[in-house]
Amino acid sequence: MEHTEIEGLWTHIRWLAVLEEQGTYTAAATRLGVSKSVVSQRIAELEKATGTQLVNRTTRSVRLTQAGEALTREVRDAYAQIARSFSAVRESSGTLRGLLRLTAPVAFARQQLVPLLPAFLERYPQVRVQLEVSDALTSIAAEGFDLAIRHSFQIPDTHVAWKLCDTASVLVASQGYIARHGEPHSPEQLASHNCLFYPRGGDQPVWTFERAKRGSTEPERLSVPITGNFATNNSEALRDAALQDTGIALLPDFSAQAALAQGSLQRVLPDWTLKGAFAGEIHLIRPYSPHVPKAVGALVSYLRERLGNGFHA
Repeated sequence: MEHTEIEGLWTHIRWLAVLEEQGTYTAAATRLGVSKSVVSQRIAELEKATGTQLVNRTTRSVRLTQAGEALTREVRDAYAQIARSFSAVRESSGTLRGLLRLTAPVAFARQQLVPLLPAFLERYPQVRVQLEVSDALTSIAAEGFDLAIRHSFQIPDTHVAWKLCDTASVLVASQGYIARHGEPHSPEQLASHNCLFYPRGGDQPVWTFERAKRGSTEPERLSVPITGNFATNNSEALRDAALQDTGIALLPDFSAQAALAQGSLQRVLPDWTLKGAFAGEIHLIRPYSPHVPKAVGALVSYLRERLGNGFHA
């Protein structure tokens, strides 16, 4: 094969590597910003040029053949180095520009992140932000994200993390629910209430409470089994159910803050601290790399500046 012909296939090989990372033609097309048919055509052209099958196709996903894996393995590091070199040269002008891919949990993104992004984009008009809102803890590197917001107990050792802010778990209920069912004054009294919760597995959910104990350095600690007729893995849905007088909901504070400020929800058992329900910190994380795009650093600094002192109702 002539050298010039190989040069004409560089993009095709890069797209094959993206297809390997994403696992489907649809996901690869979305990542590359082109149509599914264009990706399929490029792969077919590459197979014709190499004279061998590079992709095993099924109805749901694709896997590279041994030949395809060998081809992408040899070029992956080279393309990563090209990308880093290009970013470094482009940013040497001092102007922040380019696409920044970000992922964040649903409730946090809707209530705290999205309201802050317009001011950031106005400050840096040549930066574009592509936000994926999802509660799934996907692989940041494999999905091609530059930055992720994580409200979780563990941060991967292979990633760089910045603490964005503290957060806490709160119990809330509407005034209508309290008026009809009464207000619990101890964790044990929750046994007679309809509790709305985030499912964690197991036969029966348990909420754990702590508070300072007079005359002791050890806190008072209670673990209380609870029951309820509604559970969901989205804190906004729990909040909305509580707003409809359904029950007492356990929420992260950023999901409850606006409703508490408006008075449509009220704190329940405010003298107790809930333990282990949700992580106590929110982090910004990125895969480790020697070069950090200026736009990533700028967004990290901006969000820490805006959220470091608390959430916005």
